[in-house]
Amino acid sequence: MDWFIGFAGSLLIAGGAYRLKSLAFSGFVAAVIMGTLIYGIGGFLWAGTLIAFFMSSSLLSQYKKRAKAATEQLYEKSGRRDAGQVLANGGLGLLLCILSAFFPYEGFLLLFVGAIATVTADTWATEIGGLSGGQPRFILNGRKVPKGTSGAVSPAGTAASLAGGLFIGAVTALLGGADGALAWPALIALAGLAGMGGALADSALGATVQAMYACTVCGRELERTHHCGQAAVLVRGSARMNNDAVNFISSAAGAGLAACLAAVWSCLG
Repeated sequence: MDWFIGFAGSLLIAGGAYRLKSLAFSGFVAAVIMGTLIYGIGGFLWAGTLIAFFMSSSLLSQYKKRAKAATEQLYEKSGRRDAGQVLANGGLGLLLCILSAFFPYEGFLLLFVGAIATVTADTWATEIGGLSGGQPRFILNGRKVPKGTSGAVSPAGTAASLAGGLFIGAVTALLGGADGALAWPALIALAGLAGMGGALADSALGATVQAMYACTVCGRELERTHHCGQAAVLVRGSARMNNDAVNFISSAAGAGLAACLAAVWSCLG
């Protein structure tokens, strides 16, 4: 019955996102498979946390979509997520859920919360920060850069990332995640800090190792390999380190930060 509920719920939610054009068809298929597995293995606590990320991110991607259209043209992928993006954002969470089934250890849930808090924080920072006034600053040197520059941060985006992490922590606590090692205030705070830290790690990776290209026509720096109808030129980073790889690595960083924060909390307690 759990597997049937997981499949039916995932089909309904992913189907709605597909109709809203928040998911490409490959993303729809990947989301259904991932949602079914996480619900079937971990139950509503794990699946509900993932759903909170997915639904909030999908809704934010639709918010003032026209105003964000110009900036999205610089990204490797648009707000319509494909299978690669779905796996990059939720793949580590799925792995942790599977591990928790074979090795019952409550720490896996904290790692999961850190990973999902990070991808939520990063998405909220991108969607909300991109609408803020003024220019963001490059994370490595603080210089102002155009909106859409990989590795750029802004006060609004950073605040949004913290809010996204806190949101995931609150959802997990409400679903019963605070019944384990951490009480609900600590769980929410952990998710907020891990999410924000993971999102900043994403920006740092974007500023250093992520593949960035320059358009040979308009000169803009972007994540896409083609722009203005022409092939773009790699100017920094590794061609193998695309946005999906950066998202997956940053989610791992957020999970690790959550584990460190939980250890500190345990020592202080």
